[in-house]
Amino acid sequence: MAIDSELLYEVKDRIATITLNRPDKMNAFTGPMIDRWSASLNEAQSDPNVNVVIVTGAGRAFCSGGDVGRMGAGAPTPLDNKNGLWEHIHRVPKALEAMDKPVIAMVNGVAVGAGMGMSLMCDMRIASDAARFSTGYVRVGLVPGDGDTYFLPRLIGTARALELLWTADFIEAPEALRLGIVNRVVPADKLQEETYAFARRVADGPQVPVRMIKRLVYQSMRLDLRTHLDLVSSHMAVVRETEDHKEGVQAFKEKRPPKFKGR
Repeated sequence: MAIDSELLYEVKDRIATITLNRPDKMNAFTGPMIDRWSASLNEAQSDPNVNVVIVTGAGRAFCSGGDVGRMGAGAPTPLDNKNGLWEHIHRVPKALEAMDKPVIAMVNGVAVGAGMGMSLMCDMRIASDAARFSTGYVRVGLVPGDGDTYFLPRLIGTARALELLWTADFIEAPEALRLGIVNRVVPADKLQEETYAFARRVADGPQVPVRMIKRLVYQSMRLDLRTHLDLVSSHMAVVRETEDHKEGVQAFKEKRPPKFKGR
């Protein structure tokens, strides 16, 4: 199988879909797939025809983590190991951090180790009722290598995150919903329908406010209140001048649905 076919990228109706496409390997990713993954994210960010990104897996798994057999069991030195993460696998979370467009993980099945981490670093997760999650790493004597220790506590709190990271227990979809790991759980046969319906709703909305809201939410986690409110006032000054704001106000006055440009 050609490397390009192991990670698919498609744009339709202002939604970009990234599909991990190694179903026979439960979508375990390889080095070249990581390169293509980060490149696809950068492409979506710069493409004016993309408003929302969906990440999913082919077959019965979302992602089972890295394919150690294809990537090699380990690098010769600790520095090589470190650089292998920083310069390759970490390209995905670094690309996601730079994106101001919404990114949704459509979790169709098992998400383990780095696979769970890759779902956590998306803005939100919509899961099939067949989805299962496990941090995984501690079972093989490792620490999470792709950001689980950053993203998971921010979603569910420190104590619960430590429990999952220390035990690597599997979490079924309903429990993941209760804990706040996923936003929604839907029947497996409705997963695509409901995920794309939500994505289209966001993609058809006023894009300047959508992207500024994402920036504000993430920036708020690193700023004091006064600095954050200063940013809010600046963003508000900009969005008040957009055509979508004018359309929204006019639609409200006319008691009709707004017709945003969707870009």
